[in-house]
Amino acid sequence: MAKINFTETVLRDANQSLIATRMPLSQMIPILEKINQAGYYSIEAWGGATFDSCLRFLDEDPWVRLKTIKSYMGNTKIQMLLRGQNVLGYKHYSDDTVRRFVEKSVVNGVDIIRIFDALNDPENLETAIKATKEMGAHAQGTISYTVSPVHNTKHFIKLAKELKQMGVDSICIKDMSGLILPNTCYELVKSLKDEVGLPVYLHSHCTTGVAQMSYLEAMRAGVDGIDTAIAPFSTGTSQPTTESMYYAAVNMGLDTGLNIDTINSISEYFSGIKDEALKSGLLDPKVLAVDTKALKYQVPGGMLSNMISQLKQQNALDRLPEVLREIPNVRKDLGYPPLVTPTSQIVGTQSVLNVITGERYKMVIKEVKAYLKGEYGKAPGHIDEEFRKSILKDDKPYKGRYAATLKPEFEEAKKELGTLAQSDEDVLSYLIFPQVAKPFLEKRKEKFFKNVYKEVDVEPV
Repeated sequence: MAKINFTETVLRDANQSLIATRMPLSQMIPILEKINQAGYYSIEAWGGATFDSCLRFLDEDPWVRLKTIKSYMGNTKIQMLLRGQNVLGYKHYSDDTVRRFVEKSVVNGVDIIRIFDALNDPENLETAIKATKEMGAHAQGTISYTVSPVHNTKHFIKLAKELKQMGVDSICIKDMSGLILPNTCYELVKSLKDEVGLPVYLHSHCTTGVAQMSYLEAMRAGVDGIDTAIAPFSTGTSQPTTESMYYAAVNMGLDTGLNIDTINSISEYFSGIKDEALKSGLLDPKVLAVDTKALKYQVPGGMLSNMISQLKQQNALDRLPEVLREIPNVRKDLGYPPLVTPTSQIVGTQSVLNVITGERYKMVIKEVKAYLKGEYGKAPGHIDEEFRKSILKDDKPYKGRYAATLKPEFEEAKKELGTLAQSDEDVLSYLIFPQVAKPFLEKRKEKFFKNVYKEVDVEPV
């Protein structure tokens, strides 16, 4: 019987997509034993926005969260999402930072690192992939899925082959906006399986209402694993439902490895957390709805809400249709970057400015200039050199890999922190999010809040 692996996202992406990553560790601990017994291939529990949110909103040490979850996961792999050269931040970090972050992630409990880049630039993935392999962890090379004149199955197969040459253990199709349509999904999964020969995993969001159909086609094509979320934290801007996909897989004759009775008890637990989040307003019912506009404009939900906020500030919300029409033009000018953090924010903000000012590129945000200089990596498509010169003026684009121009950062950051840093992990927190990590470390030193790992008192479910 063919096997399909399930990766549960409730501790990371489902949490991030539905309640802005505000689920504290204290709500996770009571159910971790059950999650470990459920038969999941892996539990996505770290990376993405969890690191920032722990420090910024929850007064938690993200490293402590990882170690705590790991202490319960004797049977289940822990998976994280890493933004390649951006680590968990929004800019490029030096190679020594990337290597040390990967090292400490694995030491503290991560088994699988899903490594992606907003531009699908292999040069932005290479350092993290090598570091993951050196630590003996599973390196999952990632295709940031998008739709454009330059993005097609042939393009993605080429990228996957480059990732294979770098030594990745598997390939993930990361469809952050729910854009992959069923027939295309079948074709891409089958082509990856046939032409690349590595295990293939699929990650999507239900934002546009097509993810469940695409998952079924992926299973028909022989996908090795799918990302799902337990029912109370599924669909909407989150992933397809674990229980539903379990029954669909069994109906197709696939071995899931899941214990459905345990899965159901996990679902009951998270139903209570969902009810609390709805009552408190933390979970906005709007994020549970289907929004098909992304299929036309390819605008992820977070990008759309950010643009709406910008237009409201300018008292120009009525101009949203113009902005939506401008987005494809800006994206073409920039060589068709996938619309995922940070490129989604760059394209969106510049599109708003082009409409509001009444003249395209009359005002240019610094991030567009940095992008055109090569600070985010190589654009997937062609950028007109006359356009580049009109924006950069006398500035010249970087030749080669931008990260290679960055000096080592770790030791300098360690000096800056002084006695506030009790470990290399503290230094890494400060390096990536200095504005929030330093106040957090100061509060910890003065014991303004409890150390969740040692002092939280919870009973397992």
